[in-house]
Parts: sequence; structure tokens; C-alpha cells
Amino acid sequence: MDDIDRASELETQQRERALKARQQPDTIGSSRCFDCDDPIPEERRKALPSVIRCVHCQQIHEIWGSK
Repeated sequence: MDDIDRASELETQQRERALKARQQPDTIGSSRCFDCDDPIPEERRKALPSVIRCVHCQQIHEIWGSK
């Protein structure tokens, strides 16, 4: 599997999670990161109940999402 295949697979996973989340509009926050699927620490979820990304992925999103 090359980089393009991995990127395509990751995009498919993210799209499926996004569609699933849209079907559950009352869901607040997430226990797993939207981007990397790693667990989001409980302390972070308590501090930011609507969080959907781990700290690392949120930082990347803030840097690259605005460009």
C-alpha cells in the first residue's frame, strides 16, 4: 500500500465518521479523535465537552485549516 492508498483510506474513514456524526446531531463531543481515531483524554473532554480532535490533531487543523 503506497501513500496515496493510505491517504484515500484515511479520507474514507473520516468521511464515514463525519456522516455518522451528522446522523446523531445531539451527540456532544467524542471519545475518539475525528482525524486520527486515538482516544481523547477524559480531562480534555471535560474541559471542552464538544471536542472532536486530540490536541495534536487540533493544532494541525488550526494551522492548516485556515490556509
